[in-house]
Amino acid sequence: VILLAAGLASAGDSPDEKREKTRKMADETLQDLYKVEPTAQAVIQKAAGYAVFNNMGVNVLLLSTARGAGIAVNSNTKQETFMKMVSAGGGLGLGVKDYRVIFVFETDKAFAQFLDSGWSGSAQTDAAAKAGEKGGAYSGAVEVAPGVWVYQVTKNGLALQLTLQGTKYYKDDDLNKKS
Repeated sequence: VILLAAGLASAGDSPDEKREKTRKMADETLQDLYKVEPTAQAVIQKAAGYAVFNNMGVNVLLLSTARGAGIAVNSNTKQETFMKMVSAGGGLGLGVKDYRVIFVFETDKAFAQFLDSGWSGSAQTDAAAKAGEKGGAYSGAVEVAPGVWVYQVTKNGLALQLTLQGTKYYKDDDLNKKS
């Protein structure tokens, strides 16, 4: 079962339409994040780069899946890289979860690793959203790797638990081709 969140590109869209819808989703997601966590705006402005994803998850009995799209932006060059995400896992329950994820990269190295290798949450566990030793600057975010922080926004605001287990983020080869 695959569901696409409202506002995400549909299969019939041209690559340019998909890119534009992804940019719009990212802008709206950042505005939503800044409303619920105002400190995030300064953090993202100072970061080496950031990535924004819209995900629609489905949980049916013992199988949960999610699919989404996003964009990674180099803060210095403004270079955009379009990306995809896919997730699968087990868990008892039934429901749909619409959420957005914002990665913030403190260093050029962390950002480059994300673009070159993608990111997999298979080794990650659910983590409570807290800043740790970074103080209030990363309030509401979770450090998932050295120099990589993540905010998870739901319809109800900032998620208190970050759930990225079994999720893979990778480049969208079709949308990154030069037309």
